Amino acid sequence: MSDELTVLAEESAQEAQAFLDTMTEVASGAAPDAALPMSLLALSQVLLMGARLGAIQDVVPAERYEADPGPDADVDPLLQGIANLFEGLDDYAHVVDPLVDVEVVRGSLSNDLAEIAAALSHGLRHHRAGRRTEALWWWQFSYVQSWGDAGARALRVLLSLLGHVRLDADEETVAEAEFDALHP
Repeated sequence: MSDELTVLAEESAQEAQAFLDTMTEVASGAAPDAALPMSLLALSQVLLMGARLGAIQDVVPAERYEADPGPDADVDPLLQGIANLFEGLDDYAHVVDPLVDVEVVRGSLSNDLAEIAAALSHGLRHHRAGRRTEALWWWQFSYVQSWGDAGARALRVLLSLLGHVRLDADEETVAEAEFDALHP
């Protein structure tokens, strides 16, 4: 593996672990007021990691078949914690593939974030076993195949939530703030 890919593998592993740590903290419900900004930042960072992997030439592992990384990570506690935290806001509508069909379906923020966590965990198990090329291949493949799209949808939902939190205000409160700003 080239030095550049080695560095990319290490940086990707750090970003994957940071996402998992942050989302585990969010799912715990320990800081509900920070859940939205923490989720937004963690997701944005890991999507940058995925975009870097998507922008490079395909990583091809030495082995023809993927080595068994061990048991799948249990993301159910994360999924359930996020679903509980965003109760009433977890479900959303999205277009499946805007290039092929404009069919609108229901999505779930907690499912999207859990899907990303599962894919990143899978790659981390390869990385920790010393199979860095396999980890890069997995993260790259799964980003293009699934978690990149899930992340883009989740990011859109989080941005929408942030917009509602910051911009949906009582008209009288907004008018008073505007008056105060214009008449110091």
